[in-house]
Amino acid sequence: MQKELVEYITKSLVDNPDDVNVREIEGEQTSVLELSVAKEDLGKVIGKQGRTARAIRTLLGAVSAKARKRVVLEILE
Repeated sequence: MQKELVEYITKSLVDNPDDVNVREIEGEQTSVLELSVAKEDLGKVIGKQGRTARAIRTLLGAVSAKARKRVVLEILE
């Protein structure tokens, strides 16, 4: 669920939606989502002063709280 949410939001933000890649690494208590986008779209995903990235992480926190599992979003360069 969380992976699809991040993928949907990110593809809506960027100019090159085909270059969006989300990889999920599952642990017992925590899942890590690694997000990679085209180099020119990196600024759009992070946003001014990291606001967009923070908003995505906030949404992830709300969704993962329902699933009782912590999710961490890493944006790869």
